[in-house]
Amino acid sequence: MSSKVIGVFLLLLGVFAVGATAQDYETEFVVAKDGSGDFTSIQAAIDASKSFPYERITIQIKDGVYREKVKVHSWNTKLSLVGESKENTIITYDDYFDKIDRGRNSTFHTYTLLVDGNDFHAENLTIRNTAGPVGQAVALHVEADRASFESCRILGDQDTIYAAGEGDRQYFKECYIEGTTDFIFGEATAVFEDCTIHSKSNSYITAASTAKSVEHGFIFKNCRLTAAEDVTEVYLGRPWRNFARTVFLNCYMGDHIRPVGWNNWGKPEAEQTVFYGEYGNKGPGYQPGKRAEWTHILTPEQAKNYSLESVFGDWEITNR
Repeated sequence: MSSKVIGVFLLLLGVFAVGATAQDYETEFVVAKDGSGDFTSIQAAIDASKSFPYERITIQIKDGVYREKVKVHSWNTKLSLVGESKENTIITYDDYFDKIDRGRNSTFHTYTLLVDGNDFHAENLTIRNTAGPVGQAVALHVEADRASFESCRILGDQDTIYAAGEGDRQYFKECYIEGTTDFIFGEATAVFEDCTIHSKSNSYITAASTAKSVEHGFIFKNCRLTAAEDVTEVYLGRPWRNFARTVFLNCYMGDHIRPVGWNNWGKPEAEQTVFYGEYGNKGPGYQPGKRAEWTHILTPEQAKNYSLESVFGDWEITNR
């Protein structure tokens, strides 16, 4: 056999070996409470998934109430959780700050769903923390890059969503999100598009903690801001940390939004470093002439900087 033929044979053998390696794991699992699937718990399915897979792993979750704290580990990359229906596929737990009782950082242990794995996707799910108005109680904690959520309900009271990870990119599409105080908070770069943001009490919607070196924080596009009947005084946001960045573009704002719009969290110095902006909003809660003087009404040219391409760079949200 000539050396050329041997070379081609070895090349083909290598290609076959790589292909085999990429296919030596399951890419589809089913979770069902009644035992009709591969697993009866979501965490069991996640734990059975290959670490750092070459191809996306999809876990189909049948309707049911799954009472469990779920963690998508950092090695569970390219993982999708897809519910049968967003109303009836429910992940739920009820941890809160005082119940956890782990000191000053107890908030970060209260999650119902924690996502640490990059390239995560969730669809047609309800993720909820049912602790009630008892202090910090996270429903969804995302500390991953390129994580997306589509047609999900994310329910809680204080601190419903912790969008974490300095500069990590996260995308929420057509989701319903509700809470009381600071119910969307954290340091991530997160876009909320075509979402309903529902306030359950007179308080604050966002508490961004954007790092000084990060260009974008929280961005709300084409969202509807609604509230419970007795809620009449809600701020769009306040800065958890200096340099917080939050903008609302082309959103409908109900009359529960305070005319001043924004709050400095009792830190006048933060007014010099935060960037709070609005553009093209409408509804009785949008009163640009009465907004805090240290915030911004964007120009059309500035608004162009908030396209998905500008915000997410090379991430094309292909994990949907």
